[in-house]
Amino acid sequence: MKPNILLMISHDSGRKFSNYGYNVETPCINKLAQEGIQFDNYFCAAPQCSPSRGSILTGLYPHNNGLMGLAHLGFCIDSKHTTLPMELQKNGYETTLIGLSHETINEAPPIKDRVFSSTYDLGYDNFIAVPGDRAPKVAKEVVKFLEEYKENQEKPFYLSVGFFETHRDFDEYEPYADKLDEVEVFKFLPDTEDVRKDIALYNGSAKVLDEAIGKIYNKLQETGLDKNTIVILTTDHGVAFPGAKGMLKEAGLETALIILLPNSSQKNVKKEALLCNVDLLPTILDLIEAEIPKNIDGESFANLLKTNEDIGRDSFFTEMTWHDQYRPMRGIRTNEYSYVRNFEDGPKVYITVDSHLSLSGKAVRDKFYVPNDKEELYDLRKDPLEENNLINDSDYQDIANELRKKVDNWMLETNDPLLKGPVKWTGSSRWKTEIEEGRAYPGREEYYRLLSDK
Repeated sequence: MKPNILLMISHDSGRKFSNYGYNVETPCINKLAQEGIQFDNYFCAAPQCSPSRGSILTGLYPHNNGLMGLAHLGFCIDSKHTTLPMELQKNGYETTLIGLSHETINEAPPIKDRVFSSTYDLGYDNFIAVPGDRAPKVAKEVVKFLEEYKENQEKPFYLSVGFFETHRDFDEYEPYADKLDEVEVFKFLPDTEDVRKDIALYNGSAKVLDEAIGKIYNKLQETGLDKNTIVILTTDHGVAFPGAKGMLKEAGLETALIILLPNSSQKNVKKEALLCNVDLLPTILDLIEAEIPKNIDGESFANLLKTNEDIGRDSFFTEMTWHDQYRPMRGIRTNEYSYVRNFEDGPKVYITVDSHLSLSGKAVRDKFYVPNDKEELYDLRKDPLEENNLINDSDYQDIANELRKKVDNWMLETNDPLLKGPVKWTGSSRWKTEIEEGRAYPGREEYYRLLSDK
């Protein structure tokens, strides 16, 4: 029988786990990394929930599959595209979704209905809803599923497990929060007491997530199902903090990926190959020797799982269109450089509304809410935090021209909607009060007027 597939995905976690060098207690995730292969240079194509998850499901960049913004705000995958669970159904798998999903397909439902997932229409035979999608309750349902499957193994399973954690708000995780003096402040944020409080609560959320993952993996081993199950743990995009989620920088695009193959000799292995999450669908299908859909953006990296090879992509494209506001960006990322083009006036650092309202958001608004540049270029080896824009530096013009041309060609070849003008949609109503009371980015002209008045 073909191997079972267990895919677990967390929310807004980036790579902020102990096995990736971040100071937080996540021993269960660390155990997974020790049992399998950890990818240290794995990224999403879009630093927000639905578009990133849509890329995992389809192997396509967001504007190529249609899911360019949040599912509950009216975006969806075009029905002409296939999905990972659909492809696995074709290959004899029983597909099950437990917990969180943030993807819709076919005609988008009205925004007022706030539909977060198409569940069965995405290709799942079974959907087990978990109110709130909190990790402990999700884990309880997964454990039950594995116990029942152990007694009835007619088909291989594909089980997609989605956790709410580590999404904001973090207040409910206060009992698990770290002490402020033990917190590792993210390098892209100032070290203040409020920022430390915010990160301490995030760490509490990560620890709750970790324990749930541990319970699932322990049950997989206890039932013996681990002997024939591919285990995948990943995240959708960077953490929900200013300077990360919503930005085409490493902090926003970084995602964790740990894969355990049954009966593999590759354990406690770390790989540096540059990969993008559009590559996950073809890789999974390759591992089970299934046909890979034509005309997708992803490329299988199954060879990295089966050999000592550690060579990945030369580059991948990055994009942002809508989140809770219209912030159209397109870019390309290599191991050495990141190029980004901004298509509209906006803040230098876009902050999603939940991060804007947070303790961290209040600490950085004045610094981040300045006008953006039309183009950005960063030397990632010299400037890993991507703070020094080199787009006008004479020493980097050849690189800028090369990457600019690649983005131009990509947009033309894929008929990017941005080429026809602004993509019309509706943003989050949560911004209304912030804009009216002057706490949001005021716009380029107003910013300079206010500056001259000081």
